Amino acid sequence: MALILAGLSHHTAPIDVREKVAVSSHETPRVLEELAQITCASEIALLSTCNRTEVYVVEGDAPAAPGIWAHLSRRLGGSADAASYGYVRRDREAVAHLYRVASGLDSMILGEAQIHGQVRDAWEASRSTSRAILNRLFQSSLLVASRIRTETAVGRGAASVSSAAVQLAKKIFGSLSGRRAMVLGAGDMADLALQCLVSEGVRTAVVANRTHERAVSLAERHGGEALRYEDCWPRLADVDVLLCSTAAPHPIVERVQVEPAMRQRGDRPLCILDIALPRDVAADVGTLDNVFLYDLDDLRSVVANNIERRRQELPSAESVIAEEVELYWQWLAGLAAVPVLRTFRSRMDRVREDELAHALKKLAHLPPDDRAAVDLFSRALMNKFLHEPSVRLRAASANGHGLAIVDALRYLFGLESPDSEAPSDDTPNVESR
Repeated sequence: MALILAGLSHHTAPIDVREKVAVSSHETPRVLEELAQITCASEIALLSTCNRTEVYVVEGDAPAAPGIWAHLSRRLGGSADAASYGYVRRDREAVAHLYRVASGLDSMILGEAQIHGQVRDAWEASRSTSRAILNRLFQSSLLVASRIRTETAVGRGAASVSSAAVQLAKKIFGSLSGRRAMVLGAGDMADLALQCLVSEGVRTAVVANRTHERAVSLAERHGGEALRYEDCWPRLADVDVLLCSTAAPHPIVERVQVEPAMRQRGDRPLCILDIALPRDVAADVGTLDNVFLYDLDDLRSVVANNIERRRQELPSAESVIAEEVELYWQWLAGLAAVPVLRTFRSRMDRVREDELAHALKKLAHLPPDDRAAVDLFSRALMNKFLHEPSVRLRAASANGHGLAIVDALRYLFGLESPDSEAPSDDTPNVESR
């Protein structure tokens, strides 16, 4: 039995490769069935996000990686070889890798929290093809991620431009709950920033964009209101936060547009977050009273400081991962020891019965009581012989060396583990450990 993962990520593959091999949620059941057939894996799970596509398997009788690479290569099309962009991790390394992924340590933005939910969703989507080993692995990865988020500062502080923008706005207002925001632009950055604002309790979101249809689409996703550019400027008097993220080649927010709104606002501050490049907001807007203007340089400085603080927490996070990898591996070794011990004892008992039957043919003159005594003697002798190996195998499983000894036992005695003795689906819930 071997636990492996094969896949590719933002560390190893460019975005045009990652987007081709990415598996959407509606494709997942079909892809899992295909992978299960071509890999002959006893268990299989798929994790696919914008930054990674990884396949986790418990290998069957044949190596699983070639089948995985063949499938991913077909998704790339042509003669492309997915393996040239990928990596394979085995056993403990595979466990540690998933723990790092779920904890955000392997993410493009160190410590980002979104991956935790993506791992959880991947596990749920893979339940039809995963059993005890992968169920336990994915469950424990979520536990590890929660421990790292609680016990270290890896996930603390804004670590993206959008989250840093929200953090700066909170410094001005204390809380954004009930505040009003306007977003200029409807691209990906605006979408993510608006998502961050809404998650902080922003009550009213106004979206303005040159292409009104895109503004409508973004506003509908976040429960906001869509406006055309020419209609948005009077609304500046009503909002608390203005976030700008357009693709305009020159500033679109000038002093002449903001100054009238500030006269209407009285002493109420206006936070302007310019995350566009080139900048959307003219520099002299920031000289107006009660206007707090932040551009990309300000935001990146916040992000850089927070990322550095997160990096300082990596040793603590890795210590948690090392501890949890050993706990999982001890469990897995014990799981492997149970069926092989059962098979070993069953095989030895058949040998005992055959030899006993052969001996009793030569001792046919013995009365029934004596024959029963010989049978009892053979059972006691077998139990004596098997007791010490059984105890030592269980002890080895408890200290993490069980798998190697299990493999040696299988080899030395020619044992084959029947499918009926494979681990069951009823895996203990590790969240309550």
